[in-house]
Amino acid sequence: MNQNGNEVARVLYITYDGLMEPLGQSQVFQYLRNLAREHDITLVSYEKPQDWSDIAQRHEVIDKARQAGIRWVPLGYHKRPTAPATAYDLAVGLIVCAYLVLRYRIQIVHARSYVPSVVALSLKRIFGTRFIFDMRGFWPDEKVEGGHWSKESRLYKVAKWFEQHFLTQADVVVSLTHAGVATMREFPYLQEQMPRFEVIPTCTNLEIFHPSLSAQTGQNKAFTLGYVGTVGNWYLFDPALECFKILREIRPDAQMLIVNRGEHTYIRERLAAHGISEDWVEIKTVAWSKVVEEMSRMDAGIFFIKPVYSKRGSAATKLGEFLGCGIPCLSNAGVGDMEKILEGEDVGVVLREFSQPAQAVAVQQLLELVADAQIRERCVAVARRYFSLEDGVESYNRIYQYVKSESSQLN
Repeated sequence: MNQNGNEVARVLYITYDGLMEPLGQSQVFQYLRNLAREHDITLVSYEKPQDWSDIAQRHEVIDKARQAGIRWVPLGYHKRPTAPATAYDLAVGLIVCAYLVLRYRIQIVHARSYVPSVVALSLKRIFGTRFIFDMRGFWPDEKVEGGHWSKESRLYKVAKWFEQHFLTQADVVVSLTHAGVATMREFPYLQEQMPRFEVIPTCTNLEIFHPSLSAQTGQNKAFTLGYVGTVGNWYLFDPALECFKILREIRPDAQMLIVNRGEHTYIRERLAAHGISEDWVEIKTVAWSKVVEEMSRMDAGIFFIKPVYSKRGSAATKLGEFLGCGIPCLSNAGVGDMEKILEGEDVGVVLREFSQPAQAVAVQQLLELVADAQIRERCVAVARRYFSLEDGVESYNRIYQYVKSESSQLN
């Protein structure tokens, strides 16, 4: 029994993202360190060579996992050639995870996204473990719409075949958005065997991401537009720069602060292409734990995501972090539950087309929103309502208890 009087679930959590990556720290670890207080958690992650080579950070993450009571088993991530590398990672993962299932009498395998779900589904078929498909968006379609695969490719067809099996054989399917669930409920092959869906967005540790008391405010302060995270793949960086240029026409003292890892050369190329002086822009790389300090300097956040089919199931981690820090955002329609949150709660502006006139209107609306005396409090309240880490942890705890009870009844 755990401290709440519930039976402890023995859970194997598999993620293809590294625990040493910013995403691993902001999402995977934040959830698991709380869940480990209630359950026996074994974590398998795939660490990228450049992260693993950082000895100081490696030991820091090892210590954090140990202190949280998480049994961490890091594996190596291989990138190229794509299909053979992934197949190799899956083979190694299946062998290691099969050992862990037997060694620690695992009851539930919680797979984060598609690649780990191949291992999770195999373990269910071999050992009868329960399977949670934490899908994180429509990954095969993301690969197509991100320009990596063709819809006619064998890789896409295989991935969609697996998707169907994940959805029909998972004990619980976790989606980041209500829009994603609505889309899946229309899949023909689910009409006769609808899975149990749960919606848990990319939650935020609001004890870390909160308004800074030292943040500068007031009309005399230079306006700072913030951009956090990747600028590539399905993110649309050029429109963000176009909006910044419009902002400079309205507020000539405006600055842009970009917190990004590994894409600085591309960022500078795009700044030059748009005729934006690097004197107006600060580009930084910081550890995940320091991101909140940089956000405290921002008056508003901006990010645009390709409004494509696969993004119906996506939720940007940075949205909860911006709002938690009391920062309103400018983003675009056609992505998950973005419109409902930003416009419905009056904590941001939603762009519905990327024309210059539409961008100019959106930037002006963003400035008006920033000037609202209640905006910081409203952003924080919305972050608590939609992105609370405590609520997310409780949702996963409830799922674990449900799946474990279902397993007990079957046995």
